[in-house]
Amino acid sequence: MSLFGFLFEAVLISLSGGMAPGPMTTMAVGKGSESPHAGALVAAGHAVVEIPVMVAVFYGTGRLLDLPHVQAVIALVGGVFLLVMGTGMIRGAKKEVSATTHRTPAVLAGVLVSVGNPYFLVWWATVGAALIMRSVRYGLLGFVSFALLHSLCDLLWSWFLSALSFKGRQFFGQRFQRWIFVACGVLLLFFGGKLMGDGAMQLSAQSMF
Repeated sequence: MSLFGFLFEAVLISLSGGMAPGPMTTMAVGKGSESPHAGALVAAGHAVVEIPVMVAVFYGTGRLLDLPHVQAVIALVGGVFLLVMGTGMIRGAKKEVSATTHRTPAVLAGVLVSVGNPYFLVWWATVGAALIMRSVRYGLLGFVSFALLHSLCDLLWSWFLSALSFKGRQFFGQRFQRWIFVACGVLLLFFGGKLMGDGAMQLSAQSMF
């Protein structure tokens, strides 16, 4: 397979992962009520975490993410972050919604939902690692091209979501924006609770051995 063929396949896989509902897509929609460009900033925060992870996997340290205790701790800490963010969004929906309602800056929000999402790390330890190993066949150019295209997929999708959310606010007004905050807050609470539950189960399973 040529480099372009591999990159085309990698883009499709990256988009399928990035477009799946999750904390980052939820955050992009929620922050989109503030600015149509907020999703791009969320993606930038995501890239701050993701690029070092890609480099780490490239150099073979991604196996650390396979350790059950590491996954469990990440799940518990990430769950707490998402619960705090979700609660903040729901509380903010009860007030007059403004750009300061959800105080976490978009870039920092992107960092937090990435660091606190074990599924993101597991994806890079499995699917992502496989793609990186394939990219290495084309040398450093292959790896760099893959990394840039993957990040671009995240950027464009998050940007699209925030722009769509912002346009919805313009067309439907403050009530629509409040419903967006409530829906995103509930989703973040769900993801946070699920992560904490998964982390607790992993720790419990490890303690039995």
